[in-house]
Amino acid sequence: MFIVNGVSGSSLHCINFGAATDPCCGSGGMFVQSTDFVKHHAGKINDLSIYGQESNPTTWKMATMNLAIRGIEADLGQFNADTFFKDCHKDKRFDFILANPPFNLKDWGADQLKDDRRWKYGTPPEGNANFAWLQHMIYHLYEDHGRIGMVLANGSLSSQTGGEGRIRQAIVDDDLVEGIIAMPSQLFYSTGIPVSLWILDRNKKRRGETLFVDAREMGTMVTRRLREFTDEDIAKVAGAFNAFRDGTLENEKGFCAAVATEDIAKQDYVLTPGRYVGIAEVEDDGEPFEEKMARLTKELGEMFEESDRLQEQIKKNLEVIGFGI
Repeated sequence: MFIVNGVSGSSLHCINFGAATDPCCGSGGMFVQSTDFVKHHAGKINDLSIYGQESNPTTWKMATMNLAIRGIEADLGQFNADTFFKDCHKDKRFDFILANPPFNLKDWGADQLKDDRRWKYGTPPEGNANFAWLQHMIYHLYEDHGRIGMVLANGSLSSQTGGEGRIRQAIVDDDLVEGIIAMPSQLFYSTGIPVSLWILDRNKKRRGETLFVDAREMGTMVTRRLREFTDEDIAKVAGAFNAFRDGTLENEKGFCAAVATEDIAKQDYVLTPGRYVGIAEVEDDGEPFEEKMARLTKELGEMFEESDRLQEQIKKNLEVIGFGI
């Protein structure tokens, strides 16, 4: 696929083409979006080497068809296969990995993979595959370069269950985590839970530092149940990463902060962005505190009175129809 320094067109620095994979590619949607991105920036699809894998047979067929009708060449294995037990690309290394694995996957077969060579940072717990996915992807990066962009459930940022805290600490201490982005809820059709984006890099420009971005208040509701990021939202997050890599980032309360690994260690290696970016400063409206409290107290009293009046009216209406309280 490709390595991108900057995610949006307005803040794009460069694109270096290479090989990439998605070990849980679903129907191939991320591959399609990636090739659209490359074409938008005058790149060539044929310069991309795309690899993927999917365990569900029906979904694997859909991915194969989805890419074929768009003229996208990809190696998705000869058949559907479980990534943990039948790694179709086990001897390959990649420049870039982009993935949205199943959240908090249980019963993934950990008891049969205790000594697997992919678990460099610790054996993942049987009840949750989050750090199995993460370590599988790290294993498939080149030794001296390569990036991962991965969606994970927020529990991965702070969980201590089953040794997950120790695994997270080892990955941070190995200086792989370039950035963590806390995302808002309702970004997916399949689930409304908020998620986080992990950005890992074998060759970080800012050694010993991690960028934290709190984007939980960003995005626009396009329906009652679905939120989308606007181009401006994407540009703001991408701009923070570009500034971080360039060494020009100014921390913004409530939005972003560059944090040294030593300071992450002081927080027991919890990677929740809100812990580091703080709370955005609220602009003073100039109203003196005593006056504001008097006004708000009066408004609250009026609301209580209106509530009592409506309650009595409802009781009377119920009595009229024979359902008195």
